[in-house]
Amino acid sequence: MVAYRVPRGESVANPPSHCPNCDAPIRNRHNIPVVGWLVLRGKCFDCAEPFSARYPLVELGTGLAFAGTAVRFADEPRLLPAYLTFVALGIALTLIDLDVRRLPNVLVLPAYPVLALLLAIGGDGDALLRALIAAASLFAFFFLIAMLAPGGMGFGDVKLAGVVGGVLGYLSWGAFLIGSFLGFVLGSIIGVALLVAKKADRKTAVPFGPFMILGALITIWGASELGESYLRTLGY
Repeated sequence: MVAYRVPRGESVANPPSHCPNCDAPIRNRHNIPVVGWLVLRGKCFDCAEPFSARYPLVELGTGLAFAGTAVRFADEPRLLPAYLTFVALGIALTLIDLDVRRLPNVLVLPAYPVLALLLAIGGDGDALLRALIAAASLFAFFFLIAMLAPGGMGFGDVKLAGVVGGVLGYLSWGAFLIGSFLGFVLGSIIGVALLVAKKADRKTAVPFGPFMILGALITIWGASELGESYLRTLGY
């Protein structure tokens, strides 16, 4: 719902869930994630127009992502609200960027104070300071890229970089190192694959936000140790 309504400037609270074809409200018994879509066999109860399979897939993917995050922070439950918030934000922004090639300010900018507050609840002052430094550093790095290569990096990506840098930096410098640049690796792999498959050319614009978010999530869920190992080999 957030991914569908926010780019259109619509409220996410009103009106309640409804059929995009006939505007009939979705009944409470049909508004259960995944289950409701299956019960309705993917069609509106009132007009029988099909609902996109994207709805249950996003709902299922979000549930799995939340479960994975809960497992990751089982020993640090005070951090769970912050990282569940980042997961939800990341999923919504990924879908929006893929759909309309934008990362709306209405989602990205409030993430700074909200995540800062939630991370502060974790009670680790050193980690919070590291998060602030990491957020500023990654923001500055992406801003520099945007200035030196106009058109190559959108300012939505620049603003998102600060959010990504903060949530990664709070975990460790190793997480920041791996997660910050894993997005570039993933983007390069997909870009080459699209070129080889002739689904794109060198002038095709590919949204970078989803790769930033995916790289951060992979790191949060377990790849941060790679960065820690690399730093240890350098003597840090």
